[in-house]
Amino acid sequence: MRRIRWIATAGAVAAAAVVAGMVATGPAYAETLFGDDFNDGNATGWSRNGGSWSVVTDGSPAYRQSSTSSNARALAGNTAWTDYTVQARVRPIAYAGADRTAGIAARAQSTSQYYALVLTGSGTAQLQRVSGGTATALGTAAVGGTTGAWRVLALRAQGSTLTGYVDGTAVLQATDSAFGSGRIGLVTGYTSASYDDVVVDTTAPGPGPSVTPTTPPPPGDCRVTGSATGFASVNAWGQSGTTGGAGGPVVAVDTAAELISAIATPGPLTVCVNGTITLPAGMYDVTSDKSIIGVGSNAGITGGGFNIGLPVSSVTTPPADAVHNVIIQNLTFRGASDDSINVQMFSHHIWIDHNDLAQGYDGLIDVKRGSSYVTVSWNHTHHHTKNMLLGHDDSNGAQDTGRLKVTYHHNWFDATPQRNPRVRFGEPVHVYNNYFFYNTDTGVACQNNAGCLVEGNYFENVEEPVTNTYAGPAGRCVARNNVFAGESGTPECSGTVQEASAYYGYTLDDPNTVKSIVTSGAGVF
Repeated sequence: MRRIRWIATAGAVAAAAVVAGMVATGPAYAETLFGDDFNDGNATGWSRNGGSWSVVTDGSPAYRQSSTSSNARALAGNTAWTDYTVQARVRPIAYAGADRTAGIAARAQSTSQYYALVLTGSGTAQLQRVSGGTATALGTAAVGGTTGAWRVLALRAQGSTLTGYVDGTAVLQATDSAFGSGRIGLVTGYTSASYDDVVVDTTAPGPGPSVTPTTPPPPGDCRVTGSATGFASVNAWGQSGTTGGAGGPVVAVDTAAELISAIATPGPLTVCVNGTITLPAGMYDVTSDKSIIGVGSNAGITGGGFNIGLPVSSVTTPPADAVHNVIIQNLTFRGASDDSINVQMFSHHIWIDHNDLAQGYDGLIDVKRGSSYVTVSWNHTHHHTKNMLLGHDDSNGAQDTGRLKVTYHHNWFDATPQRNPRVRFGEPVHVYNNYFFYNTDTGVACQNNAGCLVEGNYFENVEEPVTNTYAGPAGRCVARNNVFAGESGTPECSGTVQEASAYYGYTLDDPNTVKSIVTSGAGVF
């Protein structure tokens, strides 16, 4: 049996592939020009003007501008770059006013001449031409959110066309020919902000709010890809967003004993799963601050499942030691003896993303017993009947009422007859931009005073796509802007539901494109 292998930093493999400031020699169809994730602890290659810049730990190493008393700019790259996309994760920390900004720049001639895509203190994104230090708005769009959450910004310059993306969705476009080439930049206007995962390449960003990469991660890569959106990104219950094991060590596992030991280890840890690991039958506890990441496209779990949560009890107040801040990504689950993934007992800030789940015994992904601030995104579920349960019992209102806040987006519910999801008590439960195919019983079933917002989805051959009268006490649901294709029925919805936008910002993909987007992007990388 191979011993556990400890790795210095998550992302070291990828970081070696793109050295900050160096032009890569990749193929002409998709050339990577630049990348910096600041995991080396420095910002070599960046030139600064104004503000107070330093590399800090913000979940993972990040580049922070901490002043709110002036404009600040950090530039990198080559003045000869012309057509490219610059992308970065951006977390505004404090705006000095509603009109203050934090964002990214392209085609920078200098620290006072460039194009920019910025977030504002009023919850908008703005595409700007900055000339002589004066910003001219080329377009503005509402994107929600203000401070505290990571957002993924991408600015594409192609000829005279500028396109701005927020969380993977194109929200702004303008035509301007003032600047034909230039460097990239991180820019703030009287705002403190953190920046991470800066990438410059010649491709356009992929679709979808969680920014699915157009190509898989490099072989052997064991980083979290993208960042949590939806409820897992919200600052609540003492946790700001979901970062998993960021900031802790990284361990590679390829046996059941190694995996079980690693996920139970206290403290932040990234667990890199190599190959398919067969667990003995049962559920295995995952502790707080964990990223469990499949390496490559063949990593997975069979036989057993993951339990995220304390032992079951009758308490009705979230305990201080509730399990929190867990990411499960890029894993194939098969043949679980119980649930594949179970989230329970007030666990919170859980992100389950880009997995392939099938052929289990009970639920594939169940969330219950007061758990909240969970995002289930970009998963492919198939060959299974009891897909996803949210709230396990009609009599559990004491623990569940006011909780079970979950976002389901860009999942492919592929011929899974029921529980897509089956919901009790939770509100708001936000189900958006998913592809439902041939669900012979129900799609979304919203019961027992739950409040479900179901929008922008594509239902194909789904007999009962959305209902609040499926079984047991009725719930409330709002269904809007969905597509019902083939032999799909129509929603049976009534009542009012809290808006998800009261908790986080999001942008819907056109529901007519959701089938294509999801089938090409859901599941393992």
